[in-house]
Amino acid sequence: MNRLRTCVIAGASATLAAALLSVAPSPASPESSAAWEPKDPDLTTPWTSDVSPDNALPEYPRPQLRRDEWKNLNGLWEFAAAAEGDAPPVGEQLDERVLVPYPIESALSGIKRHEDRMFYRRTFSVPRKWQVTRRHGNRLLLHFGAVDYDARVWINGELATEHRGGYDHFTVDATDHLRAGARQEVIVGVTDVTDGLKQPVGKQRIPAIENPGGIFYTPASGIWQTVWMEPVRAAHVENVTATTRRNLRQVDVRVDAEAASKHTVRLQARRRGRVVATATGRPGEPIRLTIRRPDLWSPDHPNLYDLRVSLHERSGRRVDTVDSYFGMRTVDTVLGKDGKRHIVLNGEPTFVNSTLDQGYWPDGIYTAPTDEGLAFDLKAHKRLGFNAVRKHIKVEPDRWYYWADRLGLMVWQDMPALQNGRTPDPDQAARDQFEDELHTMLDQHGGWTSIIGWVPFNEGWGEWNREETGRIADSVKAADPTRLVNAHSGVNCCDSEGDSGRGDIIDWHQYTGPAAPSPTADRAAIDGEHGGYGLVVDDHLWPGEPGAYQMAESKQELTDLYVENQTRMLELSRKCGLSGGIYTQITDVETEVNGFFTYDRKVSKMFRDPVREINEKLSHSGNLGQTPPDPDDGTPGLEGIHRWTLDDGSGTTAADSVGDADLAVADGATWTEGKSGQALDLGGTGYAETDSPVIDTEGGFSVSAWVRLDETGGGFQTAVSQDGDSSSAFFLQYDGGANKFAFSTLGGRAYAGQEAEPGRWYHLVGVRDAATGTYTLYVDGQQQGQISQCLGDPSSGPLAVGRAKFNGENVDFLGGAVDDVRVYDRPLGDGEVTDLYEGGGAHH
Repeated sequence: MNRLRTCVIAGASATLAAALLSVAPSPASPESSAAWEPKDPDLTTPWTSDVSPDNALPEYPRPQLRRDEWKNLNGLWEFAAAAEGDAPPVGEQLDERVLVPYPIESALSGIKRHEDRMFYRRTFSVPRKWQVTRRHGNRLLLHFGAVDYDARVWINGELATEHRGGYDHFTVDATDHLRAGARQEVIVGVTDVTDGLKQPVGKQRIPAIENPGGIFYTPASGIWQTVWMEPVRAAHVENVTATTRRNLRQVDVRVDAEAASKHTVRLQARRRGRVVATATGRPGEPIRLTIRRPDLWSPDHPNLYDLRVSLHERSGRRVDTVDSYFGMRTVDTVLGKDGKRHIVLNGEPTFVNSTLDQGYWPDGIYTAPTDEGLAFDLKAHKRLGFNAVRKHIKVEPDRWYYWADRLGLMVWQDMPALQNGRTPDPDQAARDQFEDELHTMLDQHGGWTSIIGWVPFNEGWGEWNREETGRIADSVKAADPTRLVNAHSGVNCCDSEGDSGRGDIIDWHQYTGPAAPSPTADRAAIDGEHGGYGLVVDDHLWPGEPGAYQMAESKQELTDLYVENQTRMLELSRKCGLSGGIYTQITDVETEVNGFFTYDRKVSKMFRDPVREINEKLSHSGNLGQTPPDPDDGTPGLEGIHRWTLDDGSGTTAADSVGDADLAVADGATWTEGKSGQALDLGGTGYAETDSPVIDTEGGFSVSAWVRLDETGGGFQTAVSQDGDSSSAFFLQYDGGANKFAFSTLGGRAYAGQEAEPGRWYHLVGVRDAATGTYTLYVDGQQQGQISQCLGDPSSGPLAVGRAKFNGENVDFLGGAVDDVRVYDRPLGDGEVTDLYEGGGAHH
């Protein structure tokens, strides 16, 4: 592979910001371009009509390493579908026209279909003033922002490079492939089978083209970021990385340079046009800048410094100059007075208040139609009061991070995921490639000020081993100790192999949530995804059936749901020390209609003022939490505050032998022989419930029952739960997928260590300890799994035996029997649970 690492530092001042908005002259078009025309998009954005072959993303594409001389090669290229093994069409004119850099599935590309294999072709000229000749010693670099997925590049019929990876940039030194004359030919051959290989694809799925729906979307194949070229000397700067030291007064700058082992690097830092620091050093070694009274970067004050980097020969002659920029900031976790870890920015406790940003566009798919469009989503975050964004399993063009630096948004950067599911697990070659692309992402984006954390895995997608996930998280931290590592976003969810215990962050997903994982002495905690409230806006919909995690009927209802959800998050920040939350999502994406904006960015779906008000409170809430008060001792003894022996044997009522909350037995439940005496046989359809809540599920409590399953496997079966407004506050249940018992909340499950067997009685106890923020499962008197959740989920409805509630529906009916159900208003201790089990279920 031929990879050129581009500049990775952080931030941008007004001087450089203005320069970065400049554009190159309109690129030359390929022969016979008149046949091209864009396809009709299913939705247009406010910028769709601004796109043409003469202005396809004309802005300078590499804001952190800028030279004056460059030429944009975006615009019309020739295009043809290809078959495996086809030779490059050297010197041949291709039949179709494609607008680069829009992926071929997009309307803006002019193709709007998927191809597994394809060729791009165009000619270009090298300006004479660049003096790219052996005599002058200059080199011509041809840069590709990103090509999905396997790319081969021929220049004048000669294979110049091969590159694998759909999210990182690469460079070709074209000098030795140039020929005499004004016109040069470049051909790019691309293979992107998307669903056919275990390659990093994020949310891309080929079936979404014809059958859009759900959480996977239209793929983005071929060239999808800017193609451009520039002249350089043989000795030239390749990469600049600036790292703020913990004292917040010094910055270490590393300048990597080609063919410059005997050269000297000179640095000049400016703020508002005034020189504030200079330094000299060697390429490849840290060069320290000391800045008195530094202006630190933060979301409230996104201060940036210009940086001029020059490369000099021993004689002092300058051979290269690049303009860059950086921001001064640190990010870390600290141990609070509560003995738990919390995120700090520049040493100050900071709640990282974010949305999920997936970076999809109805007209350009993976590629924003214009730079103004690219900036729109980030500017919207700021208008809505957010201070952060999670870039969800996609890597963006450099200008996206430039806008985040400039506007002041912290960024969680995901690694694009392998396909979800484990059928089969990725083979060794796919695993190695995944890790290679992960570390390339770190190398190429490791200096943006805005990026505060790396996320290698999401919800177990493509994960193959929990220990390997921990090892990979350690490797990321070793490669970049200056940022946070979130080893596994949504570790409680979906295809997850379980918590490796590594990294700086514990991250749960919960819809609609929010999730409430407890920070520990080793790791801070965040909610990695929550919310997902949806609203259908007619005439702004992608083809297919719109959906969301919970639908609203009006703009006002959607706003109210959001404010209520974020108010709960504010409570988690203040009471539990939760360090961040990520709301799904900034815009609708295809048929997912849970955005603040419609997919076409034309309609704002919530009222801005109440949204901004709660977000501002959350963004400035800090995250140090508070020490929880000592809980009440509760009612002593093992009888509990309610007990249903279920010895009634007939009728439609099960008496409460301790309290006054009898169970009403619903149709389908019958009486049968129990562990001791009689029991309630639920039969997979029946259940029993109280009139009202009997447990304060936000405090400490315990619930126990004897349970016998008729069959194992299948879905969930719940023995005991208590209803919340929409879903149960807890579930003492069996998970057929794992074939294990669990004590669960909407946020996570504490699993038994062994698999369950049908036909035998098990004694299950679920214990919620409010002081430690834990949910613990006991099976047959022995402690099994445990999860940490700071606050208990609220409940407002009856205790139920034999069913659960989810999204307003009764679900997870138990196929089997339940005996001797007890409820306690305190957490039971280990010894008490053992005594309760050894009582054998005796009712008298």
